[in-house]
Amino acid sequence: MKPKIALSTCWCSHRHTEGYEMAKEMADLGFEFIELSHGIRISLAPGILKALEEGFVKISSVHNFCPLPTGVMHAAPNIFLPTSSDRGEIASWIRYTRRTIEFAGQVGADRIILHCGKVPYPFSWFNPEKALRRYRSGKNWENLFQDPDYARLLDKCLTKVMSKEARFMSNLRSSLHSVLPFAKERGILLGLENRESLIELPLDAEMASFLNEVGQSGAIGYWHDTGHARLKEMLGVTTQERLLTENQNRLLGFHLHDVDVHERDHQPLGAGTIDFQKIAPYFKPDQVLVLEMSPYLKKEQIEESRDRLQRLIEETLR
Repeated sequence: MKPKIALSTCWCSHRHTEGYEMAKEMADLGFEFIELSHGIRISLAPGILKALEEGFVKISSVHNFCPLPTGVMHAAPNIFLPTSSDRGEIASWIRYTRRTIEFAGQVGADRIILHCGKVPYPFSWFNPEKALRRYRSGKNWENLFQDPDYARLLDKCLTKVMSKEARFMSNLRSSLHSVLPFAKERGILLGLENRESLIELPLDAEMASFLNEVGQSGAIGYWHDTGHARLKEMLGVTTQERLLTENQNRLLGFHLHDVDVHERDHQPLGAGTIDFQKIAPYFKPDQVLVLEMSPYLKKEQIEESRDRLQRLIEETLR
């Protein structure tokens, strides 16, 4: 048994008006599995279901929210936040997350990926992310790690976020508990994704303890995004290997993409700064490995990333 290799629809859903043709394009690139990302409009669903009936493609995983709420025509994974202070927004998050869970069951997927909200602005007069961007502007990111002023600024930014997170983490716990029984009844696993922003939750340093708290049922796990982890490495917040080591026992799958020297993510595997040889040892047979590629990439680049991933699997899981 080997992990499922899938291609995310984030690469091509925006340029298709018919879900069947979208699925066919991806299957023609040699993918047995695809992930339905958070840009799937309702109008694409009938064609996707037809493709599944014909059996030339399968769904590995589904990214919340999918399909998109009525009237939303663009990728919108954060249109409703489980951490919100607005009860109506949380009710909408619960409603559409349950809808995603139902749709995952309908298309034969056994796991969905969730964004888990954030600590909202304002932070009084101090904006942590803007402060870091200003300091880093024009500087070589690798040199920043030897800069004591940068270390103090980064610590100040992280401390500021942590000082405000408690109420929003409480909202997240409550929101997850509202959908967890619904997911368990349908055999759907919930994967909490590591995020690229400093203010998004759970914080990287707290992901493992949070999963230990909410994941006792076995229905909640960790979803590792290599690009997000690399961007955090380039900030000095965490490391790819730390996130993987701390959360490996709950690891449900990966979003795999590279990050170039200009900090642009969703690049082809091997075209950027990530050492995928160090990530491959964390691959396991029961996981889903999803290539989450930029829509600007050509078919040839998708195929090259697929082949590189297949070689990594062969070398690791012999």
